Amino acid sequence: MQAGKVVRRFSAKDGREVILRRLRWEDLDDCIELINSLVAEGANIAKNEKVTREEEIEWLAGALSRMERGEEVYITAEIDGKVVGNSEIGRRLGGYDKHVGTIGIAIKKGFRDIGVGTEMMNALIKQGREMSLKVLTLTAFANNKRAIHLYQKLGFQKTGQIPKKFCKRGKYIDELIMTLILA
Repeated sequence: MQAGKVVRRFSAKDGREVILRRLRWEDLDDCIELINSLVAEGANIAKNEKVTREEEIEWLAGALSRMERGEEVYITAEIDGKVVGNSEIGRRLGGYDKHVGTIGIAIKKGFRDIGVGTEMMNALIKQGREMSLKVLTLTAFANNKRAIHLYQKLGFQKTGQIPKKFCKRGKYIDELIMTLILA
């Protein structure tokens, strides 16, 4: 998988040009800013502590290595030269479930509700088909109505729920498991 390769260009609902492309080493600083802004916001992501530069270097090196081996594909959303979203699709490794892919997506505050998430998800679904995956899964905080609506709009169905999976600011939140059959 070629790092930095452009997957798609489109105009967001607010008129800005969006470039969806593969993750690359030069995205390091933007990736640090993205994840740390999500943590500061208290976004519905599993991470609740900001990352250091060293931690992000380790993550990015691993991500690029996994992408090079064809195990995962990372697609970023870039607006005005800055990464504003990151997503990934990875194949389960070995065993009887290697036809199953797992998806994750995160978009920076201020860049939601303008079509970036929909286009990123469509790109991930297309990538899943290119990887010959038959089933895609993702998880979501049960209170993340915006994301759940998007996933359902794209054909994902709720297939499971883990009660009280997350404890955020003293409140327990269920985790939803959602599935899309590609076959």
